[in-house]
Amino acid sequence: MSKAEGSKVGTGAGGSTPTLDWGHFADRVGPAVRLLRNELTARVTQAQAPFGLHSGALSTMVLIHANPGCSQSDLAGEMAIDKSVLVAIVDDLEKRGLAKRTRSEVDRRRNSLTLSPEGERVMTEMIAAASAVEQPIRDAMSAREYDQLIRLIRRSYEALLRADKGGAG
Repeated sequence: MSKAEGSKVGTGAGGSTPTLDWGHFADRVGPAVRLLRNELTARVTQAQAPFGLHSGALSTMVLIHANPGCSQSDLAGEMAIDKSVLVAIVDDLEKRGLAKRTRSEVDRRRNSLTLSPEGERVMTEMIAAASAVEQPIRDAMSAREYDQLIRLIRRSYEALLRADKGGAG
């Protein structure tokens, strides 16, 4: 956000109107993304509470669904979370009959993950709840703007990962 667009990017205690000038942070990615992430996290956590699953369970299920047979290590890397956190999520999903671990036929040291039919049903319900939380964001933009937002966020994340590996672009 440029100074011309205004630098009051936060909201007051009631979450309704900007109250403070963000000064040097008005045009910084980190604070803007943090505010959005914090608000989304609080709302999605509330929407997901009735399912009684760990935070991160929906992302885990979506990735397993899209990549049947993936490993816990693959998921932890893709989700940028500690492997022990991912193991706890998968343990809970398996205990509830939502996901299944099987030994890989290619590498016996590796577990392959799949969702159960019940896991697919619960995932679909959880996606609907999360989508309802994000709907105001989609409503505030055209489809083209929304797609661009997602592309820019992903490109930003990838740029940081490349920078960590010493890559330039």
